[in-house]
Amino acid sequence: IAYRDTWGRGADSFISMIYERLILMRDLLHSEGSIYVHCDWRVNSFLRLALDEVFGSAYYKNEMRWKRQPVRGAKATSNQYARNSDGVLFYSKTDQWIWNGAYKEYDPEFIRSKFRQDADGRLFRDCDLGDYSEKSISEFEKQGKIYITSSGKKRLKRFLDEEKGESLGDMWTHVAEVNSMAVERTGYATQKPEALVEIIIRASSNEDDLVADFFCGSGTTAAVAEKLSRKWICTDLGKFAIHTTRKRLIQVQRELKESGKPFRAFEVLNLGRYERQAYLNVGGRLTGKQKEQALAQKEREFRDLILRAYKAQPLEGEGFFHGKNAGRLVVVGPINLPVGRLFVEEVTTECRKRGASRVDVLAFEFEMGLFPASLDEARSKGIDLAPKYIPAEVFDKRAVDKGQVVFHDVSFVEATPRYDKKDKFTVRIELTDFSVYYTQGLLDTVAAELKEGKSDVVCDLRGDRGHLIKVSKDKQGVVKTEVLTKHWTDWVDYWAVDFDYMSRKEIIKVAKGSGVDGRLPGMEPPQTELTLPEFEERWTGSYIFENEWQSFRTRKNRELELISAPYTYPAKGRYTVAVKVIDIFGNDTMVLVPVNVG
Repeated sequence: IAYRDTWGRGADSFISMIYERLILMRDLLHSEGSIYVHCDWRVNSFLRLALDEVFGSAYYKNEMRWKRQPVRGAKATSNQYARNSDGVLFYSKTDQWIWNGAYKEYDPEFIRSKFRQDADGRLFRDCDLGDYSEKSISEFEKQGKIYITSSGKKRLKRFLDEEKGESLGDMWTHVAEVNSMAVERTGYATQKPEALVEIIIRASSNEDDLVADFFCGSGTTAAVAEKLSRKWICTDLGKFAIHTTRKRLIQVQRELKESGKPFRAFEVLNLGRYERQAYLNVGGRLTGKQKEQALAQKEREFRDLILRAYKAQPLEGEGFFHGKNAGRLVVVGPINLPVGRLFVEEVTTECRKRGASRVDVLAFEFEMGLFPASLDEARSKGIDLAPKYIPAEVFDKRAVDKGQVVFHDVSFVEATPRYDKKDKFTVRIELTDFSVYYTQGLLDTVAAELKEGKSDVVCDLRGDRGHLIKVSKDKQGVVKTEVLTKHWTDWVDYWAVDFDYMSRKEIIKVAKGSGVDGRLPGMEPPQTELTLPEFEERWTGSYIFENEWQSFRTRKNRELELISAPYTYPAKGRYTVAVKVIDIFGNDTMVLVPVNVG
């Protein structure tokens, strides 16, 4: 479900979603910019109409057909013509747009049949002079570019070494799909070939131009833009997509550095809780009290949605707790704030009042450094408290209906500073433990529903912590299980270190007198009639994490370094090191480590 239709209602919801975003993209697009939209047969006609309306049919340029693969096997024997091509729709914003042409390498057979050698040994083909002026033809003659036929007619020489290649039409048959052995392959199901995106970026942008991809998937656009010296912005709703893109871009940087070519730094930004804010948005002309009541109703509906995804039974008339699941109380944390120490203490107090000993706390965010200390404190009071992250899939109706929403347990990172014995200012950071407690309990269900000859991978509780289990069923119906996570390092896909985390505050500009995001959650944007609001810089209370060192697994190299490169501090003192770990599901956990040097 990392890349499927998140909006869950088929073409209707997809077009509604993409229409609003196309309007935003048009407004962001430079006056000389272009937009390319890749789509398959399912929504091709809908998208063409939406783009005609948003950009104007006058600015439609082409629909290219990309032949993805030859027709083989079942595709060739079905009861209709095989679907083996996709469409790429191309629109400009205005009458003037950047166009550098699109080319492919000449086919050797084409060169043999169309080109000949001149006296200097250069390959050329002769072309009609068309409407060139006498002055231009005279200049061509001085350059040795005029060819005279046996009948005395003048024709223009086009030298092979001066041509960019064969001009591309709207049928692209020369770009192969990303095969299973390709170096660029990331394993992302919707990944496009770099060669396909390179044609587009070269044709419609110049070096140092800005290229944007708002559905970046595996990051092909960013990777190609970086290699072609374009600036880029890439976004995606899915954390798996962002994590895949981040690793890919670091790899591109390393390759460019090794070859002596320049590359840019980049940063990963979390743009916040807009899915939640959109869900809680209260529109219309309402009084302050009406808006407050409408917002409270939305929050109740939101909690009900989360409880349904968690398969918890709602508790009617309960003052503090919201549901119950398998003998455990369930409480949903604040929707627009992280769960902090005070909230956990309140949960513990309420449990003791009720005489309850087991409770699950569901939240989108938890305060950094809250665990494991808060869990230990709750246990000392006889409360088994389990914090769990609410995933973005709660907004996917199909995922909820099919029971595919996984509430990930909070992970704990342990990192240890290793001081240099010779240099008192130099430190390395070692990743010494990563504890995960994924307890989805799906093993028996999956084994029962698994078809013969098939396999699946699930999280299940084995021993003291969760493990990844491969479940397979042979043709005789015999079920076998294999533990894939044999060591804590098997859960880690990526980890990074910021050696001086507290040195870079996150500063944003907001309208004076507003909240951190410029308005109250769930409220309409502030309206002004004659004057624009004044802005001020404000610290969000967070710091910017900079990946000063990182290690991660790739498809070809599964090894993971567990101790960082050495880092030398400029002066004696106490510093805060931030260590971020991203597990194999794309969930990230960060821990702060104090370091004293000098």
